[in-house]
Amino acid sequence: MKFLKTLIAATLGTFIAFLILFFIGIITLSSTSQEPEPYVSSNSVLKIPLSGTLPTQSSSNPLDELFNQENNKVSLQTLKANLAKAQTHENIKGVWLNIDFMSEGWANLQEAHHAIQTFRDSTDKFVYASTNDIGFNEKGYFLATAADSVFAPPETFFEFDGFYSKVTFYDGMFEKVGIQTEITRHGKYKGAVEPYYRKELSDENEYQLTQLVDQTSKTFLNAIEQKTGHSIESLNSLLNAKPNITSQFGYEEQLIDSLMYADQMKAHIEHRLELEEGESFNTISNNRYTKVSASSAGLNTPSTSDKIAVINAKGPILPEVTSNSPFDNREFITGTFFEKQLEKIRDDDNVKALVVRISSPGGSGSTSDVIWRMLQETKKEMPVIVSMGNVAASGGYYIGMAGDTIIAEPTTITGSIGVFGTKFNANELFSDKIGITFDEVKSHKHADWLSQTSSFTSAEKKAFQQYIDGFYQTFIDKVAAARGMDVEKIDELAQGRVWTGSDAKKNGLIDQLGGLEKSLSIAAERADLENYQVDNYPKPKSIYEMFVNSAGAQAKSLLGNQWFNNETAQNIKRQLSILKRRDAMFLMPYEISIQ
Repeated sequence: MKFLKTLIAATLGTFIAFLILFFIGIITLSSTSQEPEPYVSSNSVLKIPLSGTLPTQSSSNPLDELFNQENNKVSLQTLKANLAKAQTHENIKGVWLNIDFMSEGWANLQEAHHAIQTFRDSTDKFVYASTNDIGFNEKGYFLATAADSVFAPPETFFEFDGFYSKVTFYDGMFEKVGIQTEITRHGKYKGAVEPYYRKELSDENEYQLTQLVDQTSKTFLNAIEQKTGHSIESLNSLLNAKPNITSQFGYEEQLIDSLMYADQMKAHIEHRLELEEGESFNTISNNRYTKVSASSAGLNTPSTSDKIAVINAKGPILPEVTSNSPFDNREFITGTFFEKQLEKIRDDDNVKALVVRISSPGGSGSTSDVIWRMLQETKKEMPVIVSMGNVAASGGYYIGMAGDTIIAEPTTITGSIGVFGTKFNANELFSDKIGITFDEVKSHKHADWLSQTSSFTSAEKKAFQQYIDGFYQTFIDKVAAARGMDVEKIDELAQGRVWTGSDAKKNGLIDQLGGLEKSLSIAAERADLENYQVDNYPKPKSIYEMFVNSAGAQAKSLLGNQWFNNETAQNIKRQLSILKRRDAMFLMPYEISIQ
């Protein structure tokens, strides 16, 4: 009994201590948010760390700063804003990019590359790219090629070996555990469900994945050719030669300009700035420089109340979902999400145009259709321009086709105009493998046809195929109307086929190639705006909103372990969860990652 009392007291004490530390953190966060604007001293260099992801928009979760989650994370939004300020700021003498392994999708990397290149070509200030003891992977090196010069320590990692995309298949596992999958689809390229009934890629999906990998390789090699002067032919020969992953190799092949340790890098910058002996330069971090106003940097800000709203829509498209934790940063696109953002935008009389930035592989067909309708109605009030991010495929394209104009990067993954539905029968798993059996009564003949312990009859299979076919016909009819093309032509381009942004431009599925800046420019032109402010959505939540909205979820989570899950296990769980869906899905083939 004494032990139990001690245990309860210790647990309660730990919990109270956690609460005290938590509220101290909140107070600290509140105080730091009221800090004065940072002072930028003379001979300053803007130092920007680029590692891991590069999201379009900065996190809207205020708890990230409290727990230092992504506190120094650079987004496209902050990168472009800070480069624009650094270009005119008298005290900023150059930009130092500290790059290592990047995991961001290629479309966002292309947009970042363009922003860095624009800074480099429009000012006499230097922009250097260096790495650390982690080294460059190919995505990181791609960003580095936008700089004046590329540096690396003598013994660090340098990846230069080409690209691949790998797909995981589960059919063999299902056979072993006794799960039968029943797949219904329309579109010969609609391979999102291939991992659940095949053991290897179909010819159609191998072909379209090859096209995506080739476009990525082309983008990568073009950037290196422009930076180094090496021909594409010589670079391909180098890639097909014996693999080599050292920075020394990169230097010898003139892919890296110089091998330098960190102290030598600093000395090189001092020499570039022509500092006197004893003088040194100061660095200001990307996170800190974000808090410097545009006017302090000498950047002219538009004196207008007119705005272009930008909705950042990222993640799978799903019916309304709830999280068990206020710390959960997983992002979804739901009808409710769009409804709330559009309501705020319509209530603001100063918003004259809307840009929807879509980064989604698709998801629920019905949710995609609901959002499409919302954007169609919004077009009656203002121009709607769609900017596609890394991926805007299937349901992502369904939403995007509502735009007056569709913009994508050459490496954007889009298209995948097709539909599938899934059902799995786990009766063998339950009865033969683990000894669980089922019995039932029903009111009508087909009441249990969507049950996960029975197979379709031939009539039920036909009915489900008709349901999928109907969704597909609706999809291509709407695409044909949106793109001003014949349904028959759209059917040829559809079939679940995934396209690069470059190919989608050629076949008429999008209008122009470019990034978010291009989309804003077109929106301004359509709304007849010379000057405008950019108003980003969703707005960051306050800490009060965060906890009021998730109070119930927190209570349920206190006894669980769902805040901290293995990423690989979550990825498999997410993929297998497709088999639980009973509705029509607009989802592209696999989670495509080109590495």
